[in-house]
Amino acid sequence: MPRPFNRTVFIVLGLLFLALLPALSVAAPLVARVDISTQTMTVYLDGSPAYTWPVSTARKGKVTPTGTFRGQSMSRHHKSSIYDNAPMPYAIFFRGNYAIHGTNQIGRLGRPASAGCVRLHPEHAAMLFDLTRQVGPQNLRVVIQR
Repeated sequence: MPRPFNRTVFIVLGLLFLALLPALSVAAPLVARVDISTQTMTVYLDGSPAYTWPVSTARKGKVTPTGTFRGQSMSRHHKSSIYDNAPMPYAIFFRGNYAIHGTNQIGRLGRPASAGCVRLHPEHAAMLFDLTRQVGPQNLRVVIQR
C-alpha cells in the first residue's frame, strides 16, 4: 500500500498538469495561414479566425516556401536588397529573405505575382505587423500550404 505522502504528491502533480493543460496545448497566439491554391491568408488570433485577405504568392518560375515557420524579424520600411530596392512595407520575415509584406501592386492580389514573398494589401500588412509586434515575431506562426 502506498504511503499517503506519495499519493498526495501524485494527486497534486496530476491536478497541476490538468490546470496547465490548456496553456500547454495552445499553439501560437497569432497564426497566418496562407493557402497558395486560393491565394488567401487567414489570420487566427488565439485559435479563432479573425481575418481573411487576398494575397499574392510566387508567380510562375518562382517559389514560395511551404511549411510552418516562426516570425524571425520585422522591418516597417523595408526595401528589397535583391530586387532593385523594391518597397516591402510592414515586412515580417519568416525564412531568410522570404517575408509577408505590403505591396503597391494591389490589383494583382488574389493571384500569383511575387518573386516568392507573400504580398498583402498595405492596410492588411500594417494590421498583421501591429498584431505581430504585440505578441512578438517569435510568437507568430506562418503556415503556408498548397
